[in-house]
Amino acid sequence: MLQITASKKRTFICIDALDEWVADHGVKLFNLQNQILRGSPGTRLFVTGRPHIQGEIGKRLSGRVMTLRITPARGDIIRYLGSWLDEDTTPDAMDTSLEADILKKPPEDISKMYV
Repeated sequence: MLQITASKKRTFICIDALDEWVADHGVKLFNLQNQILRGSPGTRLFVTGRPHIQGEIGKRLSGRVMTLRITPARGDIIRYLGSWLDEDTTPDAMDTSLEADILKKPPEDISKMYV
C-alpha cells in the first residue's frame, strides 16, 4: 500500500529511533525502504538514530544518504529538566542535593551519547 501511494504522490516517510529496532526487523525495514525508494524516486526518507548506525544506513541504502548531526545543547537539557522539576507535584519528596544531581548527571550522559 505504501509503495503504491509513494509512486503516485510525493511522499515523506519519517522513522524515529532506528537504532532501537531489533536487528531482524532492521534488515526488513531497510529492504522495504530500498524497495520504496527504487520504485518511487520522489519519496524522501527521514531517519533518526544514534551515530553508531550511520555506517549501516549508508550501506543498506546504497549511499543515497545525507547525514545531519543534531546534538542537544547542555543548557537546553538543563532547562528542559528544570521545567519538569518546577512542575513537580510533590516537591517535598526531593532535597536540594537530589535536584542538583538531576540537573547535573543526565545532561552529561546525554551529551556523551550524541558526540
